[in-house]
Amino acid sequence: MVYFRCMAFLGVSAVSKIENSLYTVKHISFTQARLQKIAIAGASGSGKTTLLKLIGGLLQPDEGAILFEGKKVRGPNDQLIPGHAGIAYLSQHFELRNNYRVHEILSYANELSQQEADTLYRVCRIDHLLSRRTDQLSGGEKQRIALARLLIGAPRLLLLDEPFSNLDAVHKAIIRTVVDDINEKLGISCILVSHDAPDTLPWADTILVLNKGEIIQQGSPQQVYRQPVNEYCAGLFGACNLLNPEEAALLLQVPIAAEKRMLVRPEQWTINAGAQGLAASVKKISFMGGYYSIEAVAGLQTINIKSATSSFALGETISLALKNKDAWFL
Repeated sequence: MVYFRCMAFLGVSAVSKIENSLYTVKHISFTQARLQKIAIAGASGSGKTTLLKLIGGLLQPDEGAILFEGKKVRGPNDQLIPGHAGIAYLSQHFELRNNYRVHEILSYANELSQQEADTLYRVCRIDHLLSRRTDQLSGGEKQRIALARLLIGAPRLLLLDEPFSNLDAVHKAIIRTVVDDINEKLGISCILVSHDAPDTLPWADTILVLNKGEIIQQGSPQQVYRQPVNEYCAGLFGACNLLNPEEAALLLQVPIAAEKRMLVRPEQWTINAGAQGLAASVKKISFMGGYYSIEAVAGLQTINIKSATSSFALGETISLALKNKDAWFL
C-alpha cells in the first residue's frame, strides 16, 4: 500500500458502488500516472459515468478507496460540498447561465493570471467568444466555455463525461484538438468516458473497457482493438468479422479448434486475384468516401470488407486473404 500511495498520481483500489442491491461498479482497480491519458469505454449502462463520479468525489464508494496525489478522495458522506478541489468533472449535461456575457461567466472562478487565462482561452478555442452572450452560442461553443470555466480553477485532473456526444463533425474535431491541448499545453491529466468507443482510439494511452460495472479488458488502443478478449470488446471498437472454425481453417490453411472463432477487421482483408483463399460472393458495394465497403457472403456468413477499389460485380466470386498472417481468436 505504501508503494501504491507514493507512485500513483491517481489510484483506484477495489472500488464498488451498489444501488438497489446491485453493483453498478464492481471491484474496479487501476492507476494513472501524471499526464497519462486514460479512456473508459463501454456500452450505455456499463458504469462509466458512475466510475467517473466516484473518482471525482461526487459519489460515495460503498467499497474500496480512491487516492489522488497520495491522499484519499472524500465522497459526499465525508464532506459538506461534494467534489475535490484538484479534480474537475465536465458532465455531458453541462449548463451555462442565460443572459450573461462569456467573459462574465469566466471571471467568477478565475484563479489564473491574465496571461494564463488568455492561454487557456486560446487552448479552449473561445478567445473570440468572450464578448458573446450565452444565448448566442452553439452547443459546441457552450461546451468549450463550460470546460474553460472548470479549467480556470487550475485542476490537476480533468474528468470528461461523453465530450464527443451530440456534436456535429466540425465541433467534434475542435473538441478533440482542445482535449489534446489541455493535456499537452496545459499539463492537465485527463480521463475521458465515451460510449462511442472508436472515439477513444486516437487519443488514449490506455483504455479500460467496462461491462456491467466491471473492467473486462485494459490495455493500449492497439491491444483492445486488435486483441479483444471477447465479442463484446470486439464489437465495441468497430465493425468486425467473426469467422467460424471451418472458414478460418480455409483462410489459414491449418486446422482450427472447434470452439474458436477468428476475428478479422474489415481493413485486414485483401482481395486476391488468384483462387487461393476464402471464396466469397459479392452482395453489396457502398461508397464511404475514403474507401468502399463491400459486403460478401462466404458459406452462410456475411463478410465485411474495406477496399480501395470497387472493381467487382455484384454476384462475383472473390478470394479473400489476410494482409498479414496475424490471427486472433476468441
